[in-house]
Amino acid sequence: MPSLTLACTRSDRTQPILDGRIKIAGYDVTPTAGEPEELFRIAMREARYDITELSMASHILSVARGDSRYIGVPVFPSRAFRHSAIYIRTDRGIAGPKDLAGRVIGVPEYQQTAAMWVRGMLRSYYGVEVSSIAWRSSGERTPLSLPPEIDMQVIPAGETLEAMLAEGRIDAFIGPRPPACFTQQTAPVARLFPDSRAEEQAYAAATGFFPIMHCIAIRRDLVEGRPDLPRAVFEAFNAAKNHAVAELSMVNVLRVSLPWIAAEAAAQTAQMGGDPWPYGFLRNKAELEAMCRYAFTDGLTAHAVPVEELFEASTRDD
Repeated sequence: MPSLTLACTRSDRTQPILDGRIKIAGYDVTPTAGEPEELFRIAMREARYDITELSMASHILSVARGDSRYIGVPVFPSRAFRHSAIYIRTDRGIAGPKDLAGRVIGVPEYQQTAAMWVRGMLRSYYGVEVSSIAWRSSGERTPLSLPPEIDMQVIPAGETLEAMLAEGRIDAFIGPRPPACFTQQTAPVARLFPDSRAEEQAYAAATGFFPIMHCIAIRRDLVEGRPDLPRAVFEAFNAAKNHAVAELSMVNVLRVSLPWIAAEAAAQTAQMGGDPWPYGFLRNKAELEAMCRYAFTDGLTAHAVPVEELFEASTRDD
């Protein structure tokens, strides 16, 4: 049986594959679990793993440049609403999204998917243009060539965005992890949306989007010799996700350490249209097209990438 290497984050949606309960049909898999930042760095710089979890923004960027060593499978192991990821100085007169125009905002990476979603949300939902903000980044995993109207600078070596936020040298910060000055309450920093869950639920109802962060991808050179592999990868990850979602409703023994998880799962499944974590190309096409538009408007790509170019042809029927 052919052997493959796989790298992905560990979650209830991937654990059945990582521990071998669910197999990629026809293949023997050696798995590695890791954190997103390191996995993405390895994928973009080394293409070390045969199958890898990949940042959607970086995937769109590399496909647009024509230098992508991976082809995607429409499996989205990470999705997250990001209204809660916007942190502001409370001493700057920022009362709502429109007040972010003209400000200096830090992001871990300008090309980070979470940051791209926030920019797209600010622009399309709240009317705040990307070019109206001065962006400051900790560094970029791949080089960027942005249009001149986008003010994006990498901060000097030795500086951190958390320190700059705490000291008031930037007005806001967008990131998937809360800054220490927010969690420790050592500076006048708060979330832009105090009731971020309500904002996120309203956004989901209005757009139908549950923002995609990552996809699963396979090395292109491997796919050329194994046409059955992309579909096998899709089926395995879809089965693992379905297993995880089903476990949320089990009440004989709670599989998750939350007392009312079954009721919460049922409510969220109803709110999300019957599938709280949808995989597949067709059912996510509108959301993926929005991501490609955001990447183009943000200056990350020179053209809007057709979404079909992101995913292997045999996986685009679902």
